[in-house]
Amino acid sequence: MKKISVCALAVSSTLLSPLAAYAATEVQFWHAFTGRLGELVATQVEDFNASQNQYTVVQSHKGNYSETLNAGIAAFRADEQPHILMVFEVGTATMMAAKGATRPVYEVMAASGAKFDQDAYIGAVKGYYTSTDGDMLSLPFNASTPVLWVNRDAFEAAGVDPDTDLSTWQNVDKTLTALKAGGSDCPLVTAWQSWIHLENFSAYHDVPFASKDNGFAGLDTELQVNGEAQVAHLNAMGQWAKDGKFIYTGRRNEGGANFRSGECALFTESSAGYAGIKSEAKFAFDVRPLPYWEGIGNAPQNTIIGGASLWVMEGHEDDEYKGVGEFLSFLSSSDVQAKWHQDTGYLPITAEA
Repeated sequence: MKKISVCALAVSSTLLSPLAAYAATEVQFWHAFTGRLGELVATQVEDFNASQNQYTVVQSHKGNYSETLNAGIAAFRADEQPHILMVFEVGTATMMAAKGATRPVYEVMAASGAKFDQDAYIGAVKGYYTSTDGDMLSLPFNASTPVLWVNRDAFEAAGVDPDTDLSTWQNVDKTLTALKAGGSDCPLVTAWQSWIHLENFSAYHDVPFASKDNGFAGLDTELQVNGEAQVAHLNAMGQWAKDGKFIYTGRRNEGGANFRSGECALFTESSAGYAGIKSEAKFAFDVRPLPYWEGIGNAPQNTIIGGASLWVMEGHEDDEYKGVGEFLSFLSSSDVQAKWHQDTGYLPITAEA
């Protein structure tokens, strides 16, 4: 009897304790990161959870960018959607058009009372995810730009100066020939071909990528990727492939493994490739601006951002949205953004960071 009484008292005390009475509100966050990036996201979530006791963010990897977007759409249709969904920039139009499925970030932040100043975000980054009225619909999270990664050891092994000027594709063409002649089996590899070699190529050379002011002047937009500049660039890449100077590995970022292993000398990829390259590469490397074709268009102009933003899904309770607001505010803080940039190569999203 005595043991039963003590046990009952312990259970009663637990039920009446403040921790049991006020369990942390859970916020589900679905993302597309694995490897080193996945570890860094997990650390961000752990840091936020440790910084307060009102909310618990639960992060879940749902596959690559496309798979994560599809998982979010399927979950919404089944009324099982997360609070926060990572969507890559290609899916931005899909999310903007998904009326009733998302809750604009500016509304979430206003209702939550969390720290939020739209003017604090870098214009070029923010503009991609705002309405025509200038209101942020999603929160930029991992903003990137295309760059050229250089395997310095591979250059030296082929007898090519690793400090060679690679600012133009004309110079890259000559360098690929020298690398191939020096014994390189993979002078050049790429990731995200359509994003880097069509979309960003067009912006960088100030030539149209689509009609209607590249889609900003109307929805009845048509791609214009068969322009003279784009065709010339793709023809050059096709010739490099025939000559063994450019190695095709896939449509996404499959080429990253070839570069990180030391197989390839040059790699066009997102600036965010830094995290994986720094973690895995056993060779000296550096990063250069994306090359441009001298004499084409008005190059070099600006490239455009890639990466993803965080969309808030509809269908949750008000107190949960307060947790969403607090977490997004945490991710936007200058300290968190500065460390994210240093660790990953993604661009900071605020001027202060």
